[in-house]
Parts: sequence; structure tokens; C-alpha cells
Amino acid sequence: MPGLLAGLSGKILVLTVAIIMLAAVIVFVPSVAGMRLRYLEDRLASAAGAVTVIDGLQPLTLPRALQDETLMATGTKAIVLRKDGMSQLLAMADMPPSVDRQYDLGDVGPLEAVLDAFDELLFGGDRTIRFFGPVGDSDAIIELVTSDEGLRTALLHYARNVFLLSVLLASVTAMLIYFRLNVLLVRPLRQLVANMQTFSEQPEAAESVFRPQATEDELGVAGRHLAEMQSDLQKTLKQQKRLAELGLAVSKINHDMRNILSSAQLMSDRLADADDPVVKRIAPKLLRAIDRAAGYSRAVLSYGQASEAEPKRGALRLRLLVEDVYGYLGIGSDAGIDWINQVPDDLEVDADPDQLFRVIFNLCRNATEALRQQAADVPEALCCLVVAAQRNGTVVALTVDDTGPGMPAKARENLFAAFRGSARSGGTGLGLAIAREIVLAHGGTIALVEKAGQGTLFRIEIPDRPVSLERYRSSSAGSFH
Repeated sequence: MPGLLAGLSGKILVLTVAIIMLAAVIVFVPSVAGMRLRYLEDRLASAAGAVTVIDGLQPLTLPRALQDETLMATGTKAIVLRKDGMSQLLAMADMPPSVDRQYDLGDVGPLEAVLDAFDELLFGGDRTIRFFGPVGDSDAIIELVTSDEGLRTALLHYARNVFLLSVLLASVTAMLIYFRLNVLLVRPLRQLVANMQTFSEQPEAAESVFRPQATEDELGVAGRHLAEMQSDLQKTLKQQKRLAELGLAVSKINHDMRNILSSAQLMSDRLADADDPVVKRIAPKLLRAIDRAAGYSRAVLSYGQASEAEPKRGALRLRLLVEDVYGYLGIGSDAGIDWINQVPDDLEVDADPDQLFRVIFNLCRNATEALRQQAADVPEALCCLVVAAQRNGTVVALTVDDTGPGMPAKARENLFAAFRGSARSGGTGLGLAIAREIVLAHGGTIALVEKAGQGTLFRIEIPDRPVSLERYRSSSAGSFH
């Protein structure tokens, strides 16, 4: 974090001083011009009184001593009165050979006044100036000739006083603004930055979450958004940690499970050679179950990776696959669940048999568990599970429909989200997440469909793979011979 003067606070302080000094300069320019005009007008006013007295003594000539006193009192070298079209020299000292500047105080524009003031301030001091103006409301005009040394000295004193006053005003105002902005803006920003640094070092610590101020300004809104973002990030980090721990545990279990399944496969192969008719009838299903379990064991970590394995698609009799799913669900006659398979016998789908089995099995297992719970809670309730499918052109649409209690609102909001989309207590939601990933890998879609009655309805659509031109030519070449 930068120091108070090196950071935002120092920039605000310097900017405030600069703005106030700029305002002082803007005010100083016309004020200097006004001060110069007032100085010259005061000299004209002082000379006007003396001129009135001298003019009243006409036609007598003013004594030399009195002229000198009058010139000294007015600070001039010559006094001239213009009246009735005539000019009269009333008093004069040593007259300079030439006049450097002359000014008409009766007709001065704003820009001209400013330029004359700064010309005097910067380059004056040793020049002789002549200025004139009217006497009150009369037609008489007084003309004075004097040195500009006194004028320039007065302008310098005035400029110094204005500069010192501006610096004092700028300093006091800047400090007040500095301390106030430091409380309102800089200090809350420093707290935000400090919290970000703390949170980046210890994101999992509960005390590192920002505690926003109860204000309605932009900083208060930013603080509340930061606190919400940090809380959500902490939840995500905890979930990621849970997933990492789960992945490690599954990898350990998977290592030993593959060894057990290998032994089970060897035993199943021996059972297949037995002469018992019951064993011969059950052995093929047992072998398929163990083969699938071994395959799942090899791919059990694929969900934690980028995606499921690439599907090995082929033409598949969908009704037989659905019947196979029914055999693994274990729905007995005492379960109180009606199973209906409405898939046509001749319907084929272009899909990976093992992956599609997992999709249908996960959906049907969720449905049977919901129906079993409903049957236990409401014995007279209708519990029915219907699997149907049909082909529309190159797309096969499959539905899994049950008459259970339906999905709760929380499960609907987090549908297909692992560890959040479970419809029952203790579930992980992995089944739907894996099903969605498999269907997407087939280029299809899976969605929860709103239905008029009670229950849950999922719809899966899987398109056939497009046939390449080379494959079409190779398959159709034999038909032309």
C-alpha cells in the first residue's frame, strides 16, 4: 500500500491545491486591473480638489511654493485642466522630455485594462505616464503627468498579498477536503484493497470475507458485492476441495475394486460351464453385469476429467436395452410399481450401448426410488414407470415417465449439476450430470418436460450420425453390381 501522500490521498491533495490556485489566478487577473484603475482614479480625485481651489483663484497665478506642495500632495509632476475647449497648466515641476504611456480613464475596456495592468506590473517602475479623466459630472477633464514607480510598487504589494492569501486559502481548503475525502473515499478503498490481499492469501478463512459498511453509496454497494462474491467463491473452493478428496478416495477404491471384479469374472466364466439349467439361465446376465461393472470401474474417474469417453456408436435394438435395464432395477411383484415398456420392437438407435444403458438406468433408478418412497408413504397411490420411444426422421426420442411425487424446486434449479441436483436426501446428483454428459457426447439433448399430471418426465433425443460421402459410396457400390 502506498503512503498517504504517495497514493490517492496525495493526488487528491495536490489536485485540490492546483484547482484552488487556478481559481485564484482567474480571480487575480481582473482584480489587479481593477486595483490599478482605482489607484489612478484616486490620484485624479485628489487632484480634483486642488484643481477646484486653483481654478477659483483665476486669473491669479499660483505661487511656486504652493504649486510644489500641490504636486507633492497629489504625487504628480504636472496638473492640466481642460475646460471649455481650452487647456490650462495649473501646476508643474520638472517636466520630463517625453511621456512613455498615456491612458484615458474615461474610456477603458476590460481587456485593455488587464493588458495595461500586467504591462505595468511586469515592465513598469521607471516610466513617465500621462492619464486623464473627467471631474465628477462636469465637462472638465483633469490631466496628470507622473512617474509610475508608486503605481508599480502598489501593484506588487497587492499581488503579493493576493498570492499569500490564495496560498493560505488553498492550503486550508485542500487540507479540509483531504481529510474529508480520506474518511469518505480513501480509507474505505484501502480497506477494500487490504481485504482483497487478505482474501487472496487465505481464501478459505471465514474471517477473510469482507464486512461491508451499511451505506447506500457506491462504496457500500461495491463492498456488499465483494462480500457476496467472496462468499460464493468460498463455497466453490469448499466444493472443489470436496471433489478433490472424493476423487482421491474413489481412485483408491477403484484400484482394489478392479482386482475384485477380475476375480469375479474368472468365477463367472467357470459358472458358465456348469450344467445346472438355473445357472445357465442366470450366468449370461451375471457376466454382463460384471463386465459393465468392470467397465465402470475403469472409467469411474472420467467425470472428474474433461469429459466422458468418446462413444462407440452402432445400430442398437432399443427395446432389448430397456428390458436389460428393467432386469437390473430389481422391481419385484411386491414393489407395487407397474413397469411398462412401450419401445417398438424394431426401433434402432445409433448409440453406444454401454453409455446409453447408463443414461436410461440412471433415470429409471431415480424414478423407481421415488416410486418406492411414494408407495411406502401413500399405499393407495398409483406407481407407474413408462419408457417409450419413437423415431422422427433421423432422430430417436425416448421418454422416461413416472407418476411419482415429482422433483422438488431445489432439484429443478440445479438440474444436471453434480452434488447439487439430487432429488432425494443423501443423493449426489451425479446420475443426471453423467447422463447429460453422455447424451451431449452423442450430439443429443436431455430435458425435464413439464407434464399435466403428477410425476416426472424426462425426454432424450439422439440423432443418427451423418453419413459421409465415402461411406455412402462404399455401401451403395454393391447394390449397382
